[in-house]
Amino acid sequence: MKLKQRLLVVPAMFGVTIAMSLGPSLPVAFHPAATHAASISPPKVPNAAALQKKYGGTTITWVGDAAVGNSHVRDLLLAAEFSKDTGIAVNLIPHPAASDAAYQQLARNFSAKSSDIDVMMLDVVWPGAFAPYLANLKPALKSSAAVQAQGIIQNNTVGGRLVAMPWFGDYGILYYRSDLLKKYGYKAPPKTWEELGTMAAKIQAGEQKSNKNFYGFVFQGNSYEGLTCNALEWIASSGGGNFIDNGKVTVNNPKVIAVLNLVRSWVGTITPRGVTSYQEEDARNVFDAGNAAFMRNWPYAYSISQDPKSSKVVGKFDVATLPSDNGHPPVGTVGGWQLGVSKYSKHIPASMELVRYLTSPAVEKFDAIFNSNVPTIPSVANDPQVRATNPYLKPAIANVQRVTRPAGILGARYNQGSQAIYQGINQILNGQDASSVVPSIASKLQRIMR
Repeated sequence: MKLKQRLLVVPAMFGVTIAMSLGPSLPVAFHPAATHAASISPPKVPNAAALQKKYGGTTITWVGDAAVGNSHVRDLLLAAEFSKDTGIAVNLIPHPAASDAAYQQLARNFSAKSSDIDVMMLDVVWPGAFAPYLANLKPALKSSAAVQAQGIIQNNTVGGRLVAMPWFGDYGILYYRSDLLKKYGYKAPPKTWEELGTMAAKIQAGEQKSNKNFYGFVFQGNSYEGLTCNALEWIASSGGGNFIDNGKVTVNNPKVIAVLNLVRSWVGTITPRGVTSYQEEDARNVFDAGNAAFMRNWPYAYSISQDPKSSKVVGKFDVATLPSDNGHPPVGTVGGWQLGVSKYSKHIPASMELVRYLTSPAVEKFDAIFNSNVPTIPSVANDPQVRATNPYLKPAIANVQRVTRPAGILGARYNQGSQAIYQGINQILNGQDASSVVPSIASKLQRIMR
């Protein structure tokens, strides 16, 4: 099965051919967010001469990150370095921005037993579903896996087979305008969701006197996987559970209904009406334009918001844990991406070498500094240079309680279950009372679990 995606093949750095989707991303030299390239460069590939002798002239296809922020630029730089050092050409294709669309792209490829994709990015909740189609990385990458966070290695090990290597982690955090908090008399970011609503309303009322486009809070409210992540944070931090707990669907409870109705009340008041169509970059663009007091997003947004070429809030914001309610601790949904190799690939050994390079400590350090992604290697997360450029790694934020989507319970049916969640919650954000929608979400999850 051929990838149904129009490709522009361009001569990249060092004579390497890289395929880029015809979309919003641009070559490195023209990307507005590629400001860190001058201060940090992709690391060299270890043992490159031996790899070139063994695999030089091979071409592999890597479905990399979406054209979001610096992510595609990072992939271009790393693919070019790997190709220059090893002689292994890399066709780089960005995956769709919405992770559920990326899931479907891979599912179609695997169902056709296609060899078109060699290496692919995998959401942290996908290894169980895609394990039958992925090569076992353990024999080749055992030593590389040993330095990774072992909890993620366990997540990526299915039936004793290591089907994916951790590449970078993620968790939801709160971005806030520190200058505006000071202006309106607040000494610290909100601790509860009610406080966030109150503070956002006050700041919005003041700022809209001179800027009608200003809102209090932006987040990912579109009907897609990102909304499942946001909703899990609202619900778990309010004592409403994790959708499914101890093998039983628990989402239909008063605390869930209360917090979802609270967020529903914000839509069109302290958030733009259009927030129900926002994904990550939509929220970030509003925040970086100086048009929001608070934003929920992933750590990747930090480096871009500090880029003076594209952001109006440089030096005017900070990050914190998300709020919570009812005496419960703040939480952050576990995100992150892995790298796997298709068992249908015609170049499995060479593809594993690309994975080895991309998940190495040196590349994780580059990624953390260049793109503010969360390292999955503990020693990299503790590196002074990495911590200096990524305030989200300070203990108060980095040690936030993590909550996980029910991928382990739903397995290959996870995508179906998440769809039931985010479609229902999007209906609530668009005006329906949570008490009339949550029972339906619960019923759908129960049917999926049978």
